[in-house]
Amino acid sequence: MNQKNIRNFVIIAHIDHGKSTLADRMLEITHTVEDRKMKEQLLDTMDLERERGITIKLQPVRMSYDSAGTGYVLNLIDTPGHVDFAYEVSRSLAAVEGAVLLVDATKGVQAQTVANLYQAIEQGLEIIPVINKIDLPNAEIEKTKKEIIHLLGCGGEEILEASGKTGEGVEKILERVIKKIPPPEESQEKPLRALIFDSKYDIYKGVLAYVKIIDGEARAEDKILTLATKQPSSVIEVGYFSPELKKTDVLSAGSIGYIATGFKSVEDCRVGDTIALQKFSAGALPLPGYKEVKPMVYASLYPKEGEDYNFMRDALGKLKLNDAAFTFDPESNQALGRGFRCGFLGLLHLEIIQERLNREFEIEPVITTPSVVYEIKIKDRREKTKIYSPLDLPDPSIVESIEEPYVKLDIISPSSYLGGLMDLMNSTRAEYKNTEYLDDERLILTFEAPLTDVIIDLHDRLKSASSGFASMNYEFIGYRPNELVKLDILVAGEKVDAFSRIIPKEKTLSEGKVTVEKLKEAIPRQNFQVAIQAAIGGKIIARETIKAFRKDVTAKLYGGDVTRKRKLLEKQKKGKKKMVHSGRVDIPSSAFLAVLRK
Repeated sequence: MNQKNIRNFVIIAHIDHGKSTLADRMLEITHTVEDRKMKEQLLDTMDLERERGITIKLQPVRMSYDSAGTGYVLNLIDTPGHVDFAYEVSRSLAAVEGAVLLVDATKGVQAQTVANLYQAIEQGLEIIPVINKIDLPNAEIEKTKKEIIHLLGCGGEEILEASGKTGEGVEKILERVIKKIPPPEESQEKPLRALIFDSKYDIYKGVLAYVKIIDGEARAEDKILTLATKQPSSVIEVGYFSPELKKTDVLSAGSIGYIATGFKSVEDCRVGDTIALQKFSAGALPLPGYKEVKPMVYASLYPKEGEDYNFMRDALGKLKLNDAAFTFDPESNQALGRGFRCGFLGLLHLEIIQERLNREFEIEPVITTPSVVYEIKIKDRREKTKIYSPLDLPDPSIVESIEEPYVKLDIISPSSYLGGLMDLMNSTRAEYKNTEYLDDERLILTFEAPLTDVIIDLHDRLKSASSGFASMNYEFIGYRPNELVKLDILVAGEKVDAFSRIIPKEKTLSEGKVTVEKLKEAIPRQNFQVAIQAAIGGKIIARETIKAFRKDVTAKLYGGDVTRKRKLLEKQKKGKKKMVHSGRVDIPSSAFLAVLRK
């Protein structure tokens, strides 16, 4: 195929704005998929994606299309819209020359649309604005047009109108893609360099690297090397997506396809890395933009039954085969037994892993409240240390500072909810930065906030404050020092590690009080009095007491001197004192979850 007749593009949009439905119509119009094999959301291959109407795993596809008597190859990448997968989206944008910006006519511009659009503009891509869902009775086409013009500064005539459901306007989008998006400018003569924008594990072919060939060409049996991870291998086969895998002899410069690498783990074939030929690898320059994806959110997963531990470990291992960003390590605690400390990109990523465990392996894990990664500076040491759990926090006397991750938070909402949203954000530690009006009725609020304040329940509270109309997007901007302390909980004088948390110093009294009150309700009464205390270091800041059961030891007495009654009560009192010192409280897992789930 002549390189001048190749067009590489992505569809970028907010969740549920119709990306996958529009892609379906494109596949139909270009006859890429036979009518009998066609089904809704064809590129969303997981049941979970279809049910939720979201794209979790990006999916490329090659389409052939004739325009004015010339045959073109259109390589489309259907990308996820969610903030958790922002890095994968950024690498997909690096693999193409243009982007279709899709906006739902009923909802207007939303937070992740803006975030992905700015990324596309930074990469220098040609943008084709499209208003989708124009067939719906509540579509507000002119209003949405004004918002897009405000964002892009384009003319109204440049904005296409389409319906992914009915197919109206989809051919115009394909024609605009051919006219406006430039062909790739990659060089055929140079040695092979390929950008990995995604990877997937295949039991027969090893890891499949989804690639854009930047220089040279790739063939089966080529000896290759990944430049960041320095992993050598031999190519098993190369091919493209139609949308199923289609083997071919060669992938040449400018093409998008897959390389079956033979690697046994996606860790060896990371998103953003560069594949080069071994013999030329010494002089090959890695492609820019690669970074190692690190989990941002940590939570512990425990099997409900102790004997399921090994089965759950195998299940998590299988999920990790296709997901380099997911990590897990064994851990145990007094309340829930043995489990795993798992790292995720964000809360949607956590939900997906939880749902897949349930569907694919029939495991319903108990999940603790998510927490983030902190950086601590220890006195007399230069480098900072990362801690993934409050239990790793050293003695406060040797800690110089604790830093927590901060994010830039964008909230897009109808302006009528501005007051409620500002009240909500004032109840967090977010710093207000800016307000920008998209039009008379919609605005973008920008804040900088600690990640821990964003991930726990801000999304739900935001939807409540805006009657479901607001949307949010956040991106990591770095670590900042804050006055943070470790809150410990003692039950009957014993510290319970599972309840320890890192919290802002100004919230210690309120958090401590709420926690001990919840525990008083959740822990059953014992035969002895149980003290529940919240402590910062050695200082007790809140306390509740669970009263003991009292057995009536004098019930068997009848008549006689009052001293006999007093003697029995004194004996009972001494026994209860002994039990307080030696008695152990078994904390049910329901109490553990009552505290950790806000």
